[in-house]
Amino acid sequence: MMAAKGDSAWMREALAVAERARREDDEIPVGAVLVDAQGNLLATGSNRTIAEHDPSAHAEIVALRAAGRVLGNYRLEGCTLYVTLEPCAMCAMALVHARISRLVYGAANPKAGACGSVFDLLRDPRHNHRVIVDGGVLAEEAGARLSAYFREKRQRAR
Repeated sequence: MMAAKGDSAWMREALAVAERARREDDEIPVGAVLVDAQGNLLATGSNRTIAEHDPSAHAEIVALRAAGRVLGNYRLEGCTLYVTLEPCAMCAMALVHARISRLVYGAANPKAGACGSVFDLLRDPRHNHRVIVDGGVLAEEAGARLSAYFREKRQRAR
């Protein structure tokens, strides 16, 4: 169920969303793009935890909320979420509850990844919905942007 535009192209859009969040709001540069089954862009999201003082305002959640408003439904069946960093447990379970069909992520998250790195929540057979997971799309670029952001933060703190 690959979107017509192609995984790399959609991931580049997610990287652009992440870069905007870093540049404009000094947020951790994670971007998400949600595409419907026909390959149409439904919503984007970037981390907003700092700007909104909201621990749940991860890029994935922001995109899911926006898409739900666009469709008038919290169920996002047939949709693919492209996100620059492997989702955490909170975001992974939101994907299950939203009935996302497919997740494509860039960089693995070795500290909090819940889609295969630390946990594997999306493939757990106990859930009533399964999400297809494809990781590693433009992983080096996504990981390099995150590393650069944190390196710059540490340097500014000194």
